[in-house]
Amino acid sequence: MNKITQILIILSIFTLISCGGNSGNQPATAAGFSIIEKEIKSEFGDNAYFTDISIIYDKTIGNIVTITVTKDPNSLKMGQWNLTQGVWKQNSEISLEVPKGTKAADFMYQLNDQINLTKLGTYIEQAKKQLQNEKSLKNPSLSIAAIIFPKNGDISKTEYSISLKPENGGTTFQFYYTLNGELRKMEY
Repeated sequence: MNKITQILIILSIFTLISCGGNSGNQPATAAGFSIIEKEIKSEFGDNAYFTDISIIYDKTIGNIVTITVTKDPNSLKMGQWNLTQGVWKQNSEISLEVPKGTKAADFMYQLNDQINLTKLGTYIEQAKKQLQNEKSLKNPSLSIAAIIFPKNGDISKTEYSISLKPENGGTTFQFYYTLNGELRKMEY
């Protein structure tokens, strides 16, 4: 192997390392979750359809993104995928059944202006501030955040669900925001 080939291989490895794993290190903020959304769209396309998206934070691994997605709702096939440390892995394939006279896309959503991860990140920031102000928690951390899409396909009932916990463990606080950003409920 000549020197030029070795240099090209090394540069390729550095490029892959610098591009991969970006989502795992993103903070639970609007800007951080916007980057995660771009990574999802880069892998599955801007027009992909989802039934589930959740982001779990693990102190040792970072963010773990779990999605159920399809590029073609009419196929009635979806894949369940995880993104961990920059690597996408398909866990299972799901076959859908929908009520007669409906389309599979009626029970799915797309990431766009109405539903997106940037909003989810914004609501996480709001929830953290609320815990800091009301419960005197200095640095609450994300446990899990998800977009909850209703099984009946009524997009107006979509919720953003956020679980936060104290940095060193303890009580988990659950926040539910409506599609338009109103805090519907906080429980612990």
